[in-house]
Order: sequence, then C-alpha cells, then structure tokens
Amino acid sequence: MRLFTAITFEDQIKDSLWEAMEKLSFNVIKGSFTAKDNLHLTLNFIGETKKIELVKEAMEEAVFAANIKSFNLSIGGFGRFSRRDGDICFIGVKREENLLGIQKELTNRLKSAGFDLENREYKPHITLARRVRFAGGFRDDELASLIVNLSQKVQKISLMKSEHINGRLTYTEIFHVCLP
Repeated sequence: MRLFTAITFEDQIKDSLWEAMEKLSFNVIKGSFTAKDNLHLTLNFIGETKKIELVKEAMEEAVFAANIKSFNLSIGGFGRFSRRDGDICFIGVKREENLLGIQKELTNRLKSAGFDLENREYKPHITLARRVRFAGGFRDDELASLIVNLSQKVQKISLMKSEHINGRLTYTEIFHVCLP
C-alpha cells in the first residue's frame, strides 16, 4: 500500500484552493492539476509498505510525545519548484512551530520504526499542479495577489492511502490521530 501522513482540509479550504487552481489554469499551456478531493498538506511520504500498524503506532507516539494541541494553520502565497519536465506549483503554508514540531516528531518516530524517509528540510506547501508549462508573460506575483490568505484549525493528523481507482489518482484517509 502506498502511504503518506498529512493534514487534510475542510471543504471550505478546498473550495478556495480550487479557485486558485482555476486562476492558475488560465496561464498554463500544459500541466497535471491536483484533484480537488486530493488537496492536502503532506507531513511525511512513506511510500509502499505493508507495515500499516507500525505507521499507526508511530503516529500515536508522535502526537503523545510532541504534546501539541490543536493549532491554526496559515495558508497563502503562490510558489513553484522548477523542474526539467515542468514546474510544481503550490500554495505556501506558514512555517509555524506546532506544524514543524509535529512533523519532526512524526519523522523521528517513523524512522525509528524502520521507515526510510527523505532527509531534506521540510518545506510545507500544498501542491496545486505538476509538470506545468506556462504561457508567455506569466508572472508569479500576479497570481499571488489573487490568492486569499486562508486559515484552518488542525485537530488531527491523517494516514492516507494513495491508489488509482478507475484511472484516477485517489487519496483516502485510512486512520487518524486527534490532537489533544
């Protein structure tokens, strides 16, 4: 099973992110947009594993050890990572102490449980589209000015399964741990 841990969003946040994606699409010649139902903030990408119980235990231990209560997540600002096959376009997420704390604790617990995770700095973002090629004259600042800053209370972390169903990439929550 292909797994990752994440913060999921309320429908209102997904609607606002979808509006930003529609604005972005007017400037795109080519790209693969994230499905509205799949919008999330990744905490850790785990990959293929059958050790689901170990992941669940690591999540529970991380929430307990981090001792982080529910917190507000601030979302806003457009960005992109340049890639040879096209850019990854995203909405930024404020690097907030509670977010970084739970992500770091979760990373440590998953690594201790034997999972091989990436060793790069965590850069919280919400992916809108991949392999994007822009029309001439596109300016990041023009799109950034159209994106409203958003906020959501984070009350849980989720274990997500990634699979193709009827030819469509689908993310499904299979477990979650509530923040105290």
